[in-house]
Amino acid sequence: MILPTIDLSEQEKLSNAHSIDLIKSLNLLGEVILNIPTLADSSLVKKFLETHSIDSYWVYPIKEQEFLDNDSIIRLLDQGTEKIVIPSSNLLSLDFDYIPADRLAVSLDLSQTKDIDELVKKLTGSVSAYLINLSINSSTKSLPENLFQNLSNLTKLTQKDLSSGGKTKIGVVLSDIDSCDSPPIEIIQQLSEISADLVVHIERLTLDPTNDEGLINISKSLTCTLKTDRPDGLFTTIVADERGEALGIVYSSAESVQEALKTRTGVYQSRKRGLWHKGATSGAVQELNKIQVDCDADSLRFIVKQHGPGFCHLNTRTCFGNVKGLTALEQTLQSRKKSAPPGSYTAKLFQNPDLLHSKIMEEADELCSAKTKDEITWEAADLIYFTLVNCIANGVSLTDIESHLDKRSMKITRRPGNAKPKWDVNTINKENKQQESQVHTSPKNEVIKMQKFNLSGLSAAQRTSLLQRPIIKSDNILAKVRPIIDDVRKKGDAALIELTAKFDGVKLESPVISAPFPPEAMTLDESTRLAIDRAYDNIYKFHDAQYDRSTLVVETMPGVICSRFSRPIERVGLYIPGGTASLPSTALMLGIPAKVAGCKQIVFATPPRKDGTVVPEILYVAHKVGASKVVLAGGSQAVAALAYGTESVPKVDKICGPGNQYVTAAKMVTQNDSSAMISIDMPAGPSELLIIADNTSNPAYVASDLLSQAEHGEDSQVVLVAVSLTPENLAKIEHEVHIQASVLPRVSIVSQSIPKSFILQVNTLEEAVKFSNDYAPEHLILHLDKAESLLEKIENAGSVFVGSYSPESCGDYASGTNHTLPTYGYARMYSGVNTLTFLKHITSQQLTKEGLHKLGTTVMRLAEVEGLEAHRNAVHIRVKDIES
Repeated sequence: MILPTIDLSEQEKLSNAHSIDLIKSLNLLGEVILNIPTLADSSLVKKFLETHSIDSYWVYPIKEQEFLDNDSIIRLLDQGTEKIVIPSSNLLSLDFDYIPADRLAVSLDLSQTKDIDELVKKLTGSVSAYLINLSINSSTKSLPENLFQNLSNLTKLTQKDLSSGGKTKIGVVLSDIDSCDSPPIEIIQQLSEISADLVVHIERLTLDPTNDEGLINISKSLTCTLKTDRPDGLFTTIVADERGEALGIVYSSAESVQEALKTRTGVYQSRKRGLWHKGATSGAVQELNKIQVDCDADSLRFIVKQHGPGFCHLNTRTCFGNVKGLTALEQTLQSRKKSAPPGSYTAKLFQNPDLLHSKIMEEADELCSAKTKDEITWEAADLIYFTLVNCIANGVSLTDIESHLDKRSMKITRRPGNAKPKWDVNTINKENKQQESQVHTSPKNEVIKMQKFNLSGLSAAQRTSLLQRPIIKSDNILAKVRPIIDDVRKKGDAALIELTAKFDGVKLESPVISAPFPPEAMTLDESTRLAIDRAYDNIYKFHDAQYDRSTLVVETMPGVICSRFSRPIERVGLYIPGGTASLPSTALMLGIPAKVAGCKQIVFATPPRKDGTVVPEILYVAHKVGASKVVLAGGSQAVAALAYGTESVPKVDKICGPGNQYVTAAKMVTQNDSSAMISIDMPAGPSELLIIADNTSNPAYVASDLLSQAEHGEDSQVVLVAVSLTPENLAKIEHEVHIQASVLPRVSIVSQSIPKSFILQVNTLEEAVKFSNDYAPEHLILHLDKAESLLEKIENAGSVFVGSYSPESCGDYASGTNHTLPTYGYARMYSGVNTLTFLKHITSQQLTKEGLHKLGTTVMRLAEVEGLEAHRNAVHIRVKDIES
């Protein structure tokens, strides 16, 4: 067969309809090699896959590099690359302990390899594929002498059984194949006889069987290698569904395979009727997902997505009867979703997401408690049933799940595997500090490190990709948020109580605590109280200074006085997150500017503790800022209660405060609902921080700042822009990140967020500032000598921390600035929360008789231009009186 190659540096050539069609059909046949210039251009792969769906691909950095970056290779493999192709001259420098043999291929140039036998012996067990580079004899225009005999010997030498199954794969790259006097199809046949494939660039391939331009027809490249002992020359073909379940046995011909690849549907050869387009008359059509050749090349398997009642003429899904097990359950659930019998329990689950959610948690708990084989079997079956109902309800199939598991199996970077604190049995049941320490330490031998890039080696597209935040898929989030919002809007307090029981496991009698708050509920130790009071004073002082209480008055022309004055927003709702950490600091950052602005009603909303109470620190702050109520709810249900009001929750005019993706989605939904009549502070994404550091920076300080933001959540992102840092200093920072992270209580979080974050090495301070301004970080820290001189060049940032003694933590808690800041790049156009967040500005104008007389002609003419006669008349009638 063939191994097609695609040059990703020629993206424009790949965007035309012909190339797109060809790539789709090539994907049906198996693996594709994606050529990129170097490992530094790996973003080309991501960009290509966003447009083209490729199931299995190799990546070949075609320009040799003196230094191979193991981290870049591992990152590509983690992203789903089947194999990385490495030149033989560089391959032996890799650390094979980190990269499985079945994920590596080696490129060999026989004309430049002196002792091929010795090299293959060294590589045996470390690679699973060889790309052999050969040249056509330019003088005779023929294949190299004894080519197939030499390749056969090499094949015998290289084709070893792999530990993961199968044998080593051989691909032959023939340069100047166009000049060869041997037809390509003949070469492909001869190579297949020695278990080798011809590596062919996509520009040399076609789907057109009548092509006379010397291109290789991909259908012929497949069928020319097949064998059959049937007199009619047909190939036995198994048809299977997406999960590998056999639907039936048919026959294929060269013509039917050609048509199947061209239409990407199930097309076969009927022994009685000729070419058979499956489902053309019955409607039971098949989408073709893959054509596979068996190990002896004498039969085919078509993987298809079957539509209609089934494959068999007896109206069953398979020719061997109806399916059983999970496939049968999936079919039943899909049918129930479309039209369920009256009283069907499955239909009830589809209609009641809360019931389904509760059953999944119940069955998961019962499975964990099961002891005997029968009990475990019973409970596992229950959990699988309810889980699959949830999947079908949200459009997720078993094939989707299996495909996702297959993608996970491609990862070679191992996850810590720690349970979230909410479910961690060790954390819940810890008995002493020693157990706690064991829970908190990082997994043995796992280095917590950031990705690394060098700006000088990045293309413009790669630099742009580093500026992007992780994509938040909002469709699924909105699908979950909208029903909750509607529930609170319709049922009020009852919905809040039900949802708090469901999501927080807390049963409340009332969803609200009203002021004055019980003193015993605000009891704090003295050091905590003093810390809050000092932070309160600093934050109040800074935010009070922002409030210009004067009225702006301007006489724009004689007799025309315009003014502008501020008024507080009357009712504000302040969301204080709970979840992985309680945040009294956020209560300060939101409550103080609202108090300074003079908001008449301040309402807090925060998830309750398991006993139904509020964290005392948060309640103490609510008391200090004069909050009238605290809503005992979190998530989108809290936002809905503030936006629309309930029996006990007052409706507010503006909602402020950070939260997870569900809180943010709820804020955006309610803001866009004109019936809610609310505004919000800003859109927001996960927490983020960018540091600019040079060789004067303290590695321990830099690492501590990176980790202080990375511990917020697994989706937090931190960036270090290293300005001409020496390799020694950079290594010290990386070492400090790992050492400090390993002993953090939230190591399970930072071990997820830090590997998603990156270090960008730049040569100049100007490059660093340009990248930072383009990135527009929530927090920016300047670990530089004379850092304050750089402030005038900072254009986009939520808050800046100047110098090595200005940790981001101070801004988070007590320096005075606000920590509720724009994330996700919104610092380009949004400010952080401040006193003005809680104010609105009103303008007024007053005209004297003389002023109106002078301005009247201008206003009347503009009204005439716009065709608004009543506007013109309102001035005219007055001017007429003045003039008379």
